Amino acid sequence: MATNLDIDQTLLKEAVIVGRHRSKKAAVTEALKEYIARHKQQQIVKLFGTVDYSEDYDYRKHRRRA
Repeated sequence: MATNLDIDQTLLKEAVIVGRHRSKKAAVTEALKEYIARHKQQQIVKLFGTVDYSEDYDYRKHRRRA
């Protein structure tokens, strides 16, 4: 699927150089992956302190022996 975007060429060139990418497409793809990952991490951080757990739970008890 072809998409036309008006991307700042200075930023794009710098991203290609800094990321050592072979193409502009590779730089944009990597940037999008990092953007998505960062936003997913921020969503997870919002969950800190909202999960209840039992302090006396023994996680070792439920492990399988190989």
